[in-house]
Amino acid sequence: MQFSYSALSTAAVCAAALTLSSCNDSKTATAAETSSPTREVMSGTAAVAAEEDSAAAHAAASAGTPAPDPASIPASKIADAATITARPQVPILCYHQIRDWRAKDSKGAKDYIVPVEAFKKQIQMLADSGYHSILPDQLYAYLATGAPLPSKPIMLTFDDTDLDQFTVARPTLEKYGFKAVYFVMTVSLGRPRYMSKAQVKQLSDEGNVIGSHTWDHHNVKKYQGQDWVTQIEKPTKTLEEITGKDIKYFAYPFGLWNPEAIPQLKQRGMVAAFVLAEKRDPQDPLFTIRRIIASGYWSARTLHNSIVQSF
Repeated sequence: MQFSYSALSTAAVCAAALTLSSCNDSKTATAAETSSPTREVMSGTAAVAAEEDSAAAHAAASAGTPAPDPASIPASKIADAATITARPQVPILCYHQIRDWRAKDSKGAKDYIVPVEAFKKQIQMLADSGYHSILPDQLYAYLATGAPLPSKPIMLTFDDTDLDQFTVARPTLEKYGFKAVYFVMTVSLGRPRYMSKAQVKQLSDEGNVIGSHTWDHHNVKKYQGQDWVTQIEKPTKTLEEITGKDIKYFAYPFGLWNPEAIPQLKQRGMVAAFVLAEKRDPQDPLFTIRRIIASGYWSARTLHNSIVQSF
């Protein structure tokens, strides 16, 4: 099976990780690359009509056949690790804050802060380039069983529960018929500049997926004993109570993981977990699914190039 691909600051608790080497691939943008390769100048009603048609087409194509719940897939149907690793990777983008840069934002922090207009151009480029958003159950079915995906699949993910993911990202994605995955850090729920429980539920009710991003973003590699209850078990229960749905997907804070974490996640109901740009674990590829951070420095063209080069 072949795919052809044409084609951010973290919450306060994530600030210490801004220079992690796992995110270095997000720093290759050039300031001169400011135009989208796929968008011609349009005016008036023609532009509006084209955008409405694009949104309708993407919504229909992305919907496709509903993916099965991973729990319903017999163990005998799930491929071995080598087969899963050999399947072409689906591009997965990781966003954090969607807001304009401020004078106090550091150079490193700007990698994680995507200005509003830059974000809108990035998402428009994905739509214009023919990408279709998929959700984790679809990705799981593809990786585990080889189930088909829409043409040019892509997954859009958001970490840390920032309010602008609801107020800015959500309506932008809706415009193009895209759905996304929101990895929620439960300590932040209801705090200033973060989403409320009601907003998280609304995202879920609208067809997006809510995943776990721990209680307060502590490094998974340092967990011992009760930490697994505090950081994984209790937040999972909280999110299930909010959404009324099983929480099955997890994103590692800072993208950092170790082999000891995987059985702990499995015991607590997770069926897959997401890292950042480093290599996948050949023994547990479903628990080391790669994403790249969409940098605040990137134009739509640079994002396109990064997708092609990274997946």
